[in-house]
Amino acid sequence: MSFVDHLEALRWHLVRAVVAWVVSFIGVFVYIDWIFDHIILAPSQSNFVTYEWICKVGRSLKMGDALCMPPVNMELMGTTVSAPFMSALSIAMTGGFVIAFPYLFWELWRFIKPALSPKETRYSRGSILWVSLCFFTGASFGYFVLAPFTFNFMANFKLGTTAAYRYIPSLTDYIDTLTNMMLGCGIAFELPVLALVLAKIGLITAGVLRKARKYALVAILILAAIITPSPDWTSQIIVALPLLLLYELSVLLVARVDKRRIKEEKEWE
Repeated sequence: MSFVDHLEALRWHLVRAVVAWVVSFIGVFVYIDWIFDHIILAPSQSNFVTYEWICKVGRSLKMGDALCMPPVNMELMGTTVSAPFMSALSIAMTGGFVIAFPYLFWELWRFIKPALSPKETRYSRGSILWVSLCFFTGASFGYFVLAPFTFNFMANFKLGTTAAYRYIPSLTDYIDTLTNMMLGCGIAFELPVLALVLAKIGLITAGVLRKARKYALVAILILAAIITPSPDWTSQIIVALPLLLLYELSVLLVARVDKRRIKEEKEWE
């Protein structure tokens, strides 16, 4: 295919991806009130499932209410006339992207697949499943773990001893914070898939990842600080620990790829 033909093929892949995103966007927007009440606002409410679960775990371990976080019922404020409508659009766009993510990646895969060799195509089987699974796992981690800890810390943090101010966060700030944590964790949890792809291509090895472990630790801490909008070290550790585990998982996966490559080279010889 010529360069123009490749652009034409890419154009139609993008068109189909945008159509899928728009359809998901419309579906979310139709039920925006229910989604806002039961999904978006849930991490900022004291009866959120994460708060109840952690509290039950503490009581089952005979720790009393030691693990029960302080109650939080966050009030939100709209600072502009268009804030409710723009927030609804933001929720629908993010929700549509999350719902359509497997199809969006499938379109990207269909565009890349003709350029792969039969061996590379065989190695990449099930990639759509694993990429989608890692993304949804990361997004769920951001929603069920990171978001409630962050909002609880922010809502209960007090500046000064006088009642000179009243803490009422804006609606857009709350939604942006929640979506950034979900999408940030969803993308960050793609680390094992990325490492596996690079290993199969031959760009990295398990030895390289082991030598770069100390640099990876610094990079993960910086990434955790970027993903978590709150300055408290608890939220950053909550993000950093799973990323460190994912990095070690990446090392194990790449080591398996290295062993398979060595075995194939010996068989070929």
